Amino acid sequence: MAYFDLPLAQLWSYCPPQTRQPDCAQFWRDTLAEAVQVPLDPQFVPLDLPYTGVQLFRATFAGWQGAEVVGTYARPLGDGPFPALLLYHGYSSRRPEAFDLLGWTSQGYAVLAIDIRGQSGESSDTGSYPGGHAPGYLTMGVGDPQTYYYRAVYVDALRAVELLTTRPEVDPERLGLAGGSQGGGLTLATAALWPLRAQAYGQSVHGRLCAAFAEIPFLCHFERAATVTDAEPYQEIARYCRRSGVDPARVFRTLSYFDCMNLADWIEAPVYLTAGLMDLICPPSTIFAAYNHIRAPKEIFVAQFGEHEIFPGVPDARARWFATHL
Repeated sequence: MAYFDLPLAQLWSYCPPQTRQPDCAQFWRDTLAEAVQVPLDPQFVPLDLPYTGVQLFRATFAGWQGAEVVGTYARPLGDGPFPALLLYHGYSSRRPEAFDLLGWTSQGYAVLAIDIRGQSGESSDTGSYPGGHAPGYLTMGVGDPQTYYYRAVYVDALRAVELLTTRPEVDPERLGLAGGSQGGGLTLATAALWPLRAQAYGQSVHGRLCAAFAEIPFLCHFERAATVTDAEPYQEIARYCRRSGVDPARVFRTLSYFDCMNLADWIEAPVYLTAGLMDLICPPSTIFAAYNHIRAPKEIFVAQFGEHEIFPGVPDARARWFATHL
């Protein structure tokens, strides 16, 4: 794959104007205030798996509008308190197998991995999405931010962190987030919306995010992504605009409430990103658009010939990042 996006020298300063609507923060405060009215209803059922030194559970909780969100929770043996991580998976996929969480528990972390609603895992989707959409999830309900699919996903992602704080062995002052692609976008979105919780809930809230690690993040700079690459899933936006007859300005107005570029300056926790200069799926300019708006302590790993993948050395960097901050 040849280079197709801005050269690296320009990416470092690529900071396009945010397209955030004036009521964006209030939209999210109202959304979170509505979400908190529904009890979390945490449930943990032990899993019978032949692994030692760890306890494993099938975890469920109530997501947005009554959906059941399902995950796997793994914790080291002992009383704790343990630092805890929340893991988000990639687009249209599902949570990792329990075995894949053992590397974290062996380092002394409690860890929760969830299935994103309506995708390939077990989490249900109770949403109703007026109008049509392109195949996939990216344009479901995109006519209005109130009905857009990722409104529910972002709320579920936040409530998953709240689920961790219900566990007595978890130290709620040492929480971290991680994920790649869609999971990277959800990591950024959750880190950005977390500080709004106290305002939305109107009460003291439990839990402090200390670090986030977003690899090749999706859900950034939608307008550029839909025009600079013909790869999926961003092409769902172009396909919907091309075939539906809907005014693209209306589509991008809705997407602006969910664009991590527009939320990035709300992030308070230290954050680490990765980007590949040959990544057609999450083009590097879309990632740098979010990165350059982040005001919190931040780092980015740039792979000169990287595509949409986990880059050599990044898993160790991820471990060091959380060891430093948690």
